[in-house]
Amino acid sequence: MSDRPDYAEMNQLLYTGKAKDIHTLTERYIHEWKRPVKEVLEEGLIAGMAVVGEDFKNNILYVPEVLIAARAMKAGMKIIRPILSESGEVQPAGVLLMGTVKGDLHDIGKNLVCMMAEGAGFEVVDIGVDANAEMFIEAVKEHQATILGMSALLTTTMGYMAKVIEEMGAAGLGHIPCTVGGAPVTQMFADEIGADGYADDAASAVELFLELMKATSA
Repeated sequence: MSDRPDYAEMNQLLYTGKAKDIHTLTERYIHEWKRPVKEVLEEGLIAGMAVVGEDFKNNILYVPEVLIAARAMKAGMKIIRPILSESGEVQPAGVLLMGTVKGDLHDIGKNLVCMMAEGAGFEVVDIGVDANAEMFIEAVKEHQATILGMSALLTTTMGYMAKVIEEMGAAGLGHIPCTVGGAPVTQMFADEIGADGYADDAASAVELFLELMKATSA
């Protein structure tokens, strides 16, 4: 047996959604083979989800396959997350706060973004649907979020995103990047309401979050 894990195999198992195998390998690599948690997380899980995200963006994979891959990612994270909490060995890419805005109960797109963002190394806080400005602001403060993401699927609710951005500024949180997405949302609309970013799919959203985190830490 090699003394180094086969991360290409792990990536492929994650890609195909083999949650049980991912759980077993993560546990073996960390506890039996004593590989660094950071290595297993980045080379085994995050690298695998990066391929999933790219193929989703290019219409090679679709929502069901991505959800299955994300479930496999979570199986590995069940082993890794408690260790990270204790050791502080790996810092998250950022703390992402996600919610669907007030008046809108749609959550499939939001949930997909949350899963893929977690797969990219973000600590994700999901405040659910029908979230008003106060809920966003309180959650940003409570969880010390470094980026905020808003989703809307209805043209009648997307306008509320502007209120959240306005209230964030009034609360002294204007330095937190506010991003928007959802079926009726466009780049033009995002620019009009003063959003810091817009993405039209989950994979692009994760790329946006990573770019914004790099910009804020520069």
